[in-house]
Amino acid sequence: MKDDFNALYFVGAGGIGMAALERYFLAQGKQVAGYDRTPSDLTEALQTEGVHIDFDEDPTLIPDYCRDPQHTLVVYTPAVPASHAGLTWFRDNGFEVVKRARLLGIVTRDTLGLCFAGTHGKTTTSSMAAHTLVSAGTGCNAFLGGVLRNWDSNFMLSATSPYSVIEADEFDRSFHELSPHIAVITSTDPDHLDIYGTAENYLESFAHFTELIRPGGALIMHTGLALQPRVQQGVTTYTYSRDEGDFHASNICKGNGSISFDLVTPWETVRDISLGVPVDINIENAVAAMAACRLIDTPVEAMRQAMATFMGAKRRFEFWIKEDGANGKVMIDDYAHHPDELRASITSVRDLYPNRRLTVIFQPHLYTRTRDFAPQFAQALSLADEVVLLPIYPARELPIEGVSSEMILQQVTSTKKSIYSKENLIKSIHLLNFDVLLTAGAGDIANLLPQICDEYKRQQR
Repeated sequence: MKDDFNALYFVGAGGIGMAALERYFLAQGKQVAGYDRTPSDLTEALQTEGVHIDFDEDPTLIPDYCRDPQHTLVVYTPAVPASHAGLTWFRDNGFEVVKRARLLGIVTRDTLGLCFAGTHGKTTTSSMAAHTLVSAGTGCNAFLGGVLRNWDSNFMLSATSPYSVIEADEFDRSFHELSPHIAVITSTDPDHLDIYGTAENYLESFAHFTELIRPGGALIMHTGLALQPRVQQGVTTYTYSRDEGDFHASNICKGNGSISFDLVTPWETVRDISLGVPVDINIENAVAAMAACRLIDTPVEAMRQAMATFMGAKRRFEFWIKEDGANGKVMIDDYAHHPDELRASITSVRDLYPNRRLTVIFQPHLYTRTRDFAPQFAQALSLADEVVLLPIYPARELPIEGVSSEMILQQVTSTKKSIYSKENLIKSIHLLNFDVLLTAGAGDIANLLPQICDEYKRQQR
C-alpha cells in the first residue's frame, strides 16, 4: 500500500471506526473527505473538524483534492456494497482502494500497538487500557469500537506517545492487517460463521493473528481457550483470567454496589483495585487491560486510579434509569449480541439485583448469527423472568428464508415471552411493568432508548 498519499477518501465516513481514522489523519496534516448514506451527529462533528462529507454517491461530488490517483488513498468498510457509484469511479480510474483494516495496519507499523482481539470483551478491555495510558500521562493513539464515556469519543490522539491502542476486529479477518507489539485475546467462541464457515476456521484466524506479534512483544491470552498460538521467536506468552493465570484477581470483595480486588502479576500483587463500573465481567476485563499496561511499565498507582475512574463505553452495561431505594426501577443497556455475551450480561444484572424481577428486551443482530446460534440465545434469555424480542436487525445481510426472531422465542423457557415491533414496543412499555429492565443487541435498538425512557417517565406522571 502506498505511503506517499496526502489525501484520503472514506466510503462509509460516518462509521465510528472510520471516524477515528479520519481524525487521526487530519491530525497528521492530510486532507480528508468521504461519503456516508445519512447525516448524523458524528458526521456533523466530523464536518466541523474539517472532513468534507457528501451524502450522495454521485462521483462528481468528490472534491478536487481527492481526484488524483497518485496521491489519494481510498478507504471503505466491508458494509459498503461493491456497486457503490463512488467506489466504482475510484476503481475505474486507477485509485488504490483498501479496507479500513489496512489503514489500521499502517498505524500499528508506525507505533507500538496494543491490540485487543476476541469474540467479546475487546471494546471494554481496549477502552480500559486507553483510559489507563491517558490517565498515566503516557498517552496513546486509540481506535476503539465504542464511545468512551470518560472522553465522549472512540478516539484518542497523542503527538508524542509511541503507543496505539486498537480494537482488533476479527470480522472479515480485518485483524490480520495489524502488527501488534502486545496482543490480548479475550475469547474465541465461534462467531461470524458467514465469513469463516466453521469453528475451526475461526480459531485458525486467531492463530494467524498471534503470528503477527512482533519479536520482543507479548501475547496475553485468556486461560482455557481452544486456541493454539503460533508466536514468533522472541514473543513472550502470558495467560490471564478472573481467578487463575499469570495475571488474575484475588481477594475479590463485592458489596454495596462496589467491587474491589487485588491484581496478581508474575512479579507483584497490586492491592485494592476498585472498579468504576462494578460488574463481575469487568474483573477479568480489568485484569487483561492492566496486564497489557503493566508490560509497558505503566505505574501501579496510575492503573489503580484509572480503574476507579473508568466509566465504561457507551452501550456497555450503561445505566439509563437508576431510581433510589430498594425497589427503585432500573434500566440498563448493553451491546451484547453473541450468546455468551448475552448470558454474561444477564448474569451480571442478576448479580447486582439478585432478588428483583428481570425483563430483557433483545434485538437479534444478523440473520446468519440467529440461524447459527438460536438455541444458545434462547438458553441465555431464559435466565430472565420476562423476554421481549424485536425483529432481527439485518445490518449488511439479506433475509434468509425461515430465519426470524421466532426461532429464538419458541425455545425460550421463561413463562412470559413475546415479540414486538419497534413501534409497538414504545407504545407498550406500560404493559411490561418492569422492575429491572435490560435492553441488549448490536442493532438500532440503541435509537429506541431515549423513547423508552421518555415513555416510562410519561407514564409515571
